[in-house]
Amino acid sequence: MTAPNFWDDQQEAQKVINEVNGLKELVQTFDKHEETHENLEVSYELVKEENDEDLREELESEVLELTEALNNYELFILLSEPYDKNNAILELHPGAGGTESQDWASMLLRMYTRWAESKNFKVETMDYLPGEEAGVKSVTLLIKGHNAYGYLKAEKGVHRLVRISPFDSSGRRHTSFVSCEVMPELDDNIDVDVQTEDLKIDTYRSSGAGGQHVNTTDSAVRITHLPTNTVVTCQSERSQIKNREQAMKMLKAKLYQLEIEKQKQELNEIRGEQKEIGWGSQIRSYVFHPYSMVKDHRTNHEIGNTQAVMDGDIDPFIDSYLRSQM
Repeated sequence: MTAPNFWDDQQEAQKVINEVNGLKELVQTFDKHEETHENLEVSYELVKEENDEDLREELESEVLELTEALNNYELFILLSEPYDKNNAILELHPGAGGTESQDWASMLLRMYTRWAESKNFKVETMDYLPGEEAGVKSVTLLIKGHNAYGYLKAEKGVHRLVRISPFDSSGRRHTSFVSCEVMPELDDNIDVDVQTEDLKIDTYRSSGAGGQHVNTTDSAVRITHLPTNTVVTCQSERSQIKNREQAMKMLKAKLYQLEIEKQKQELNEIRGEQKEIGWGSQIRSYVFHPYSMVKDHRTNHEIGNTQAVMDGDIDPFIDSYLRSQM
């Protein structure tokens, strides 16, 4: 950062700054926990001497707080896979069920947005297709922050909702599904082989909110990778060129993710593990009726406070899943 030409490439400079900030947080948090631990040792000696019940209860409470903080810190430093520190691209796609599933997608959109805000991550909407009556048909978010992908990779899969439908006049119980795709945002240094002849590029008018230029020019971009039938869309910028650049980044991230999934599948076949990936293999169930519970089927972690989860408190699920993979 002290190099004279550091700011010549502002985009690259920002990446370095983000990495420095992540490392600073790592060190500063360690120092903070170490200081807390030293203070607790002093308090412990005082409790032994004074035998004060109030001091003992206060010490127990502070020990529990430090234990939880150290668990979170341990997870933070264990996120060490190649792209864990990267920004995350998160896509939500409703399953069959029309308005009901689209409304569920909008609820998950709010949940992930609230979670990102609690981490001080920045959220950008890359593509948004609203539902005809309510909810969203599809949405793509770029979530910017240190370790965003490392955390959110735990959310990849199908999310199932069971509730009394607000759209059913008979008040019947409905089950809805939404698929969540998560990929790391890759920079230009990542070598993903994409041939120009394998691409079909379409432009169209943006459909979401975006100011006076939306719907007046064909600024939105859709890129189809023909060999894999992978489709990405971007309409977040007013400039078609910028949308095309962002869409290419998203495409590379998807192709990279496909390669990772292929490698995992080959490893599972070698190990004799067979896991079907489909609408029937939901990773988590959110039950609002006849009782309240959110359960992750991979780790069996359960939370009874569904409202807290829908308000973005998903760290316990992320934590239990990531630890199960270590």
